[in-house]
Amino acid sequence: MKFIKFLFIIFITLPTTIKADLNENLISELKEGGKLVFIRHAYAPGSGDPDDFNINDCNKQRNLNYAGIEQAKDIGNFFRNNQIKIDKILSSEWCRCKETASLAFKNYETKKFLNSFFSLKFAHKRETQIMDLKKYVNKWKSDKNLVFVTHYVVISEVLDYASSSGEIIISDHKFKNIGSIKVKY
Repeated sequence: MKFIKFLFIIFITLPTTIKADLNENLISELKEGGKLVFIRHAYAPGSGDPDDFNINDCNKQRNLNYAGIEQAKDIGNFFRNNQIKIDKILSSEWCRCKETASLAFKNYETKKFLNSFFSLKFAHKRETQIMDLKKYVNKWKSDKNLVFVTHYVVISEVLDYASSSGEIIISDHKFKNIGSIKVKY
């Protein structure tokens, strides 16, 4: 019976250990620099945007709630606590992305190529945005990391990865997924 309990304890602790090792490896990759870091905006309840969406009016958009605000702060703490060097922070023009970028990093620039194309209203911009994103990355040269605060659809399109709110996904310059770190909300 003691042996079975021992195996059970090993079984329930093993995944946590493996997860910690994976996170340490990803942190090392980030400290090395020169990576693309995609961050899906922090938690904003719902999906898509309201029918009366207006890019210039945050009251007409889906926004971060309290949990999302705390998650965005935790994202910034992750980068600061691990002393990860960042060249630039680029954000979608959507308010939930700008708020995530602001709370996590303070300073950021907006880029249209990071905007959502989830709704039919913006779907026609998908190809141009992805082409512009890839052009930007091809011109970018730095030994620090480049951070993109963006949306599920953009991350899915360039990395073929289904991200969670506030998730940090690391890739190389060729958009090869290296790994991800989930920040809870």
